[in-house]
Amino acid sequence: MASVDNGLSAPPAGQADRNPADPGDAAYLELHQRREALERSLALVQVRLRCAPDAAERARVQAEEEDLLRELDRVLTQIRAAEYKRRPGARRW
Repeated sequence: MASVDNGLSAPPAGQADRNPADPGDAAYLELHQRREALERSLALVQVRLRCAPDAAERARVQAEEEDLLRELDRVLTQIRAAEYKRRPGARRW
C-alpha cells in the first residue's frame, strides 16, 4: 500500500516532542503511519463496495475489506500495547 503525504498528518497527541531517532519512538510512529494508511485504504474500499458493478466484484471487494479490517484491528492492538508500555510505571509481564 502506497501512502500519500498530504501534509495534514501530524504525530499523535503529545508525540511532537519525541525524538524520532529513538527506536521505540520510531516504531511507535511507524504504527501510527500504518494505521493511517490502512484507514485510507479502507475508506477507498468502502467507496468501491458501494459502486461495485456486479456481485462478483462486490464479493471480491468485501473480502478485501475484511482483510483490511483484520489488519487494522491488529495494528490498533499493537498501538494500545505500545501506549501502555510508554506510560511511567507500566508493568512488564
